[in-house]
Amino acid sequence: MFQIFQKEVNSFLNSLIGYIVIGVFLTATGLFVWFFKDNVLDYGFADLTSFFQVAPFIFLFLIPAITMRAFAEEFKTGTIELLFTKPLGAWEIVLGKYLASCFLILLALLPTLLYYYSIYQLGNPQGNIDSAAVITSYIGLYFLGCVFAALGVFSSSLTDNQVVAFVIGFVMCLILYYGVGKLAELSFMGSFGYILEQIGLDYQFEALSRGLIDSRNILYFISVIAIALWGTTLKVTQK
Repeated sequence: MFQIFQKEVNSFLNSLIGYIVIGVFLTATGLFVWFFKDNVLDYGFADLTSFFQVAPFIFLFLIPAITMRAFAEEFKTGTIELLFTKPLGAWEIVLGKYLASCFLILLALLPTLLYYYSIYQLGNPQGNIDSAAVITSYIGLYFLGCVFAALGVFSSSLTDNQVVAFVIGFVMCLILYYGVGKLAELSFMGSFGYILEQIGLDYQFEALSRGLIDSRNILYFISVIAIALWGTTLKVTQK
C-alpha cells in the first residue's frame, strides 16, 4: 500500500497537477476571505466563517479533478494489470491511491492556517476569535474533503475516461453535499425531511463547525468513506 501511496504522491508533486490544485484553492479562498464582498475585514470582528463557507464549494470542483485519474487512467493505458501483478491486494491499491489524494488535500489546507494566525493577530483584543470553532471546522472540512476524495476515487473506477470520471464525481459530491439538504427542505417531505437532512454532508459539516466534536458526525464521515472505498474495490476487481 505504501508503494502505491508514494507513487501517487510523487506523481502529484512531480507534475503541475498538485501545485495547480493547491494554488487554485489558496487563491480562491484568499480572495473570498480578504477581498470579495462580505470578506473578513468587512465583518468588523475576528471570524473565519467566509473561508469555511466557500471552501467546500471549491473542493467540489478541485477534488474530483484530483481523483479523476486514479483508476480511469490505469484502465485506459492498461497499467491496472501491472498493479495486480504486484504482491498487493485490491484493497491496498485502492487505499494507497485514496490516501495520496487525502494527503494532497492536507497540503492544500495547511497554508490556510495563516488566515487563522492573521485574524488572531488582528483581533481586538488580540486573540479574540473562537479557536474551538475554528479547530472543529478545520476537522470537519478535512473530513469533508476526504469524503469527496472517496467518492471521486469511486467515480474513477467506473470508467476509463477521466472527463467522465470528473463529471460523475462532481455530481455525486454535489448531490450529497448540497442536493440532499435542499431536497429535505421541500414541504412535501414532512417529518422525513428532518431525517433526510441529516444524511447530507452539509448538515454534518455544519454540526462540527459549532465548536464541539460529536462522535456521530465523525462516524458518519468514516462510514461514507468506507462505503465508497468498498464500492471502488468491488469495481476494480471486476475489471
